[in-house]
Amino acid sequence: MTTTYLLLAVLSLQALIGCGQPSSAISQSQPKDQTAAEHTEAFIAPTGMTVKTRISLPSGFERLSYTTKDFGSFLENLPLYPIDHEVRYYNGKIKPRNNIYNSVIKLDIGKRDLHQCADAVMRLRADYLYQQKRYQDIKFNFLSDGKPRSYTNYVKGDYSYAKYWKYMEYIFAYANTASLHDELPNVKTTKAVKIGDTFIQKGSPIGHAIIVVDLAKNKEGKTIVLLAQSYMPAQEIQLLNNWNDPQLSPWYDIDKDVIKTPEWTFYAKNLKTWE
Repeated sequence: MTTTYLLLAVLSLQALIGCGQPSSAISQSQPKDQTAAEHTEAFIAPTGMTVKTRISLPSGFERLSYTTKDFGSFLENLPLYPIDHEVRYYNGKIKPRNNIYNSVIKLDIGKRDLHQCADAVMRLRADYLYQQKRYQDIKFNFLSDGKPRSYTNYVKGDYSYAKYWKYMEYIFAYANTASLHDELPNVKTTKAVKIGDTFIQKGSPIGHAIIVVDLAKNKEGKTIVLLAQSYMPAQEIQLLNNWNDPQLSPWYDIDKDVIKTPEWTFYAKNLKTWE
């Protein structure tokens, strides 16, 4: 009985410090017109079915080159649903666009309320490592004790996707924004951002996490990025629009102290990396 109460307490704590919505986030940021949406469309190729082929580049910018073994290649080539697809929650209900997102990543999220913000970030990293068969590198720290739980120890030689997904839902249940924040090293400056880096705000009591899924540079060395998120309740991963720079949307210039996204405000100090 004591063990049961302890488990419930841990899960309750995780629910409190997972992804969340500041009550004023949308009201402070929601654009009063459709300017951002209209400009975003200028960089959208509706027939493109991957991140790289759906989102075009502003003049003068070029994507970096990656090998097929790189995290960058994996993220740029993530599959997308058709352009008119709206985000689905874990229970099948729809999250309206509301100019928050422009495209949805085509990945199954399961039927439980687990695939939230940090979970989606961890999932993309794990999916990449799983695809590369780097099984020994798949591990994430639990919130309860800060210690890693490895994929190889969990699956005990069963590398089927079904078993992999069970492991990921196990991680989703016991790791969150707080644990991932403490696990990953800081990036000293946003000028050093790499594709795959993540903004994580630990929050008290709530936090949020988003991930850089594409990146481009111009000849002057200026960097722009595409940002993606899941949220609460558990939902499909979406590519975010940029309300604060309609001319650049959906790309973001993150070389600044404050990075405002449609549903959260991050700061340069929140940038984390896997490597």
